[in-house]
Formats: sequence, C-alpha cells, structure tokens
Amino acid sequence: MPPRQAQPPTFSATEFRSALGMFATGVTIVTARTATGELVGLTANSFNSVSMSPPLVLWSLARAAGSMAVFSAGSHYAINILAADQRALAERFATKGNDRWAGVDYFDGVSGAPLLMGTVASFECFNRSQYEEGDHVIFVGEVERCTHRTEASPLLFHGGKFYTEHSL
Repeated sequence: MPPRQAQPPTFSATEFRSALGMFATGVTIVTARTATGELVGLTANSFNSVSMSPPLVLWSLARAAGSMAVFSAGSHYAINILAADQRALAERFATKGNDRWAGVDYFDGVSGAPLLMGTVASFECFNRSQYEEGDHVIFVGEVERCTHRTEASPLLFHGGKFYTEHSL
C-alpha cells in the first residue's frame, strides 16, 4: 500500500525555488480596491486556468503579504496579463515601499477593480473561493468579464529573468 503522506523533501528551499523557476510563465499584476477605495496591486506569476464552465482562474498569494487582508475580504479583483513592453511595470509592482500607482494608466472595471492599460489580456473576477495551503492562499476567481489583444506579445518569466523579445 502506498504511503498516506508525503515523504520529507530531499532538497533545499533554494533548490526547490530554482527548479520551479524552470517553468516559463506569463506575468500578471493582480489589482483590487480596498473598502475605502484605495488601489492595491501586486506582481504574480502564479496564475492558471481552472475551468471553462463556469469560467474559473486561480492565483496564489503569500500568507504574509501586506495585501492579504484586502484580497481575502474583497468581493472582486482583476488579473492583468502584462505585455512584453511592460517589464518596468512588473518590477514596480513587485517592489515594496514605493508608490506602485504613480503615473500608471488604468481604468475601473465594472466591479471597480483597476484594469491596466496596454495589457495583453485582463480578467475581472468575483472572489469565489480561497484555500490555505502551506505558506500561501490560493484564490479562485469566477471570471465575469475578459478582454484580450491577439497582436500583442506577452511578458515572460523564466529562470529568474524577464523575457521581452521572443517569437511566438
């Protein structure tokens, strides 16, 4: 009979992070508004589709993140998939202690979550469910609206580096 629980890891946290980094991903900025209307956003590459019917997507956030209270309590958020020319925006929203929204072009989605200008796609999501796993919370969003630009190239992330020039 197979074991009923996982065996202890045989690798370090650094080795695990490096191995995960070999999976090339797109880059997103997840955005929302607080109950008082303040803008919140962060860079995330932990985005994935879940279901076509109903339309569901997921992303994850570290439990220790400063924006955890906003995302866990809010009813809506937006997932903005960045274009290849938005690397600086990805870096800005990944850095703590700066004004992430200074000079950023956006408009309000139907639910109030900010939608960034120039992205390759955006998803306006109802905050359907949350699952605590390890040191992160997995957010499942039910997509209420989405848009995309087929002519735009996405920003990619692989091996700890951004890639902006690629032929798809």
